[in-house]
Parts: sequence; C-alpha cells; structure tokens
Amino acid sequence: AIRHIPGDTMRKKDETLHETLLDLAREIVESEGPEALNIRSLAKRAGVASGTVYNYFANKDDILLVLTEEYWRKTLLDMRDEIHTEGFTGQLREIYAFLQSRVANSAGMLMGSLSNVEATGRQRMQSMQMVLRAAIIQRMHGDRCIRQDLWNDTLTEERFADFIIMNMMVLLRMNAPNIDSFIEIVKRVIY
Repeated sequence: AIRHIPGDTMRKKDETLHETLLDLAREIVESEGPEALNIRSLAKRAGVASGTVYNYFANKDDILLVLTEEYWRKTLLDMRDEIHTEGFTGQLREIYAFLQSRVANSAGMLMGSLSNVEATGRQRMQSMQMVLRAAIIQRMHGDRCIRQDLWNDTLTEERFADFIIMNMMVLLRMNAPNIDSFIEIVKRVIY
C-alpha cells in the first residue's frame, strides 16, 4: 500500500506555485516590460494574496534575478549548439553576434532591470559568468594555433577569459556593431 505523506503533497504544491509565479512574471516582463512587474499584480494574476508571493520571493528584484539567471542559463546552453567556426577568434565573433541578438531581446531588458540587486544577486550572476568563462577556455583549448607558451602566473587562461568576457560585455552594452579591433587585440595576444 502507498502511504500518503502530507509534507510531500505540500512540497509539490509549493513547487508548482513557485513555477506558476515565475511563468506569470515572465509573461508580464515579456509583454509589458520589467517595470510593469510588481508583487501585487503578480499575486492578482496568480489568484493568491501578495503575502503568498513574498513566501517565494523577497521582492520584485528577486523575481527579476531568477528570470535573468534562467534566461542566461538557457542562452549559454543554446550558444554551445550555435557556434561552429573552427578558430577561436572566429568563434568569438559568433559568440558576440549570438549574445548581441539575445541581449537585444529579453536579456537586455532583464539585465537593465537589475540595478538594485544586492550582493547575493551579484554572486548568483557571477556563477553564470563562470559558466561562460569555462566555455571560452574550452574553446581556446580547441584551437591548436594558440601559442602553447602563452600562459604564466600573470596571464592565466582564466584571467584572459575574464578579459574577453569583460570586454564583450562592454561592447554588448554599447551595442557595438563591429568588434574587429577587439578581435585584432585577441589575435595579437594568442597567436
């Protein structure tokens, strides 16, 4: 016989409501923009009290942070399948174009809405940056033309990947249509 455990039912219900709240928040952000999202309107759409929403999220910024993390996690997974060029610098061009198309859509809107995120939020977003760093390092390893004597205690693969990410993020924020100068700098360093 199967035993009914009340806590399990409640936990499933909680996870379902959490996902429902995120789905509704995503709909609001995508259709009306992040500024339209607030706890009261989210609660009304979900058919629950505002206090119930606060059981799942500390505030609006917490919801936006979860949506942004979710978006970047999916974007980084999608990026793996979209980059096909052989050489590392060609891959950087593809990565930039891919990210630029994503930032022009929901990601840019979400990133711009995260101005009030606290330290814990920044740490959570840094974990996404670590995933991107690992992907860049993996792509560097795949390019046999990169100088093998390049890395040392001062210039590590990790620091170089961070340099690339930092510059790409600045270029994305500027919506730079051309990254030729940046690619030339990278080429002069690694080849």
